[in-house]
Amino acid sequence: MTEAALERPASVVVDVSDLVPGGLRAFEAGGRKLLVCRVGEEFFALENRCPHVAIRLEQGRLQGCVLECPLHGGKLDVRDGSPQGHPIRKPATTFAVRPVEGGLEIALGD
Repeated sequence: MTEAALERPASVVVDVSDLVPGGLRAFEAGGRKLLVCRVGEEFFALENRCPHVAIRLEQGRLQGCVLECPLHGGKLDVRDGSPQGHPIRKPATTFAVRPVEGGLEIALGD
C-alpha cells in the first residue's frame, strides 16, 4: 500500500442539510474533488471532473438523474456515472454514499 493510500481516509462525512433537490455541491476531501448531487430525496457522489475534458462539473445542470457538462453539453447519469450524451464516452468515477447522523457519508475507496 502506498503512503498516499495510508493517508487517505476511507470515507468522509459532509453536510448536505441545505442542499435542495436538483442541487449540486462541490467538496474536497481525502485528496479528491467530489460533487454531491441531490435527486429528489436521494444523494449521489461523483468525481467533480468531466470524463471528456477534465473540467469541474459543479456549474453543470442537473435534470433528474442526468448531469450536463457546462462546457460541451455532454451528459452523464449521476447514479452510476454512465455517459448519456456525446461527447462524453467514458464513465465518471462515482462513490457510494449513505445518510448518517450529521450528514452524508461518502466512501472514498481506492
